[in-house]
Amino acid sequence: MGRRVLGRSVTSEELRAVLAKDPHRDLSPPGGAFLIARSEEGEFLGCAGVRLMRGTAGTAELKRMYVRPAGRGAGVGRGLLLAAEETATRLGAVRIVCETNTQLIAARTLYSKHGYQETEPYEGHGRADHWFAKSL
Repeated sequence: MGRRVLGRSVTSEELRAVLAKDPHRDLSPPGGAFLIARSEEGEFLGCAGVRLMRGTAGTAELKRMYVRPAGRGAGVGRGLLLAAEETATRLGAVRIVCETNTQLIAARTLYSKHGYQETEPYEGHGRADHWFAKSL
């Protein structure tokens, strides 16, 4: 992700700093989940996290969605997005939101293609330039 946003790999120190600031420990039960996509051979292809948002009843947030180059163009992103939406519904959400930035054109295209609408910013997360929402 660092290469796509920063144009270079992130250092271990940068990664630790990001995780310390925003660890997303709530991407696990009971109020969240972290989904992994693997090939038939077990190769990691992508991931996506879902968490219920505090203070916003019925809203889940899609976080940490990423598809490795080996999974791009093969429907992995679509599959992860649909699984995240199903998970959000099982958690009790009636709406899902996510954020991204201008450089991630494929992400913005994927969200728009699947019924997400651009919306106002929420919670002021770091490098986001675009915010999306969808009713489930």
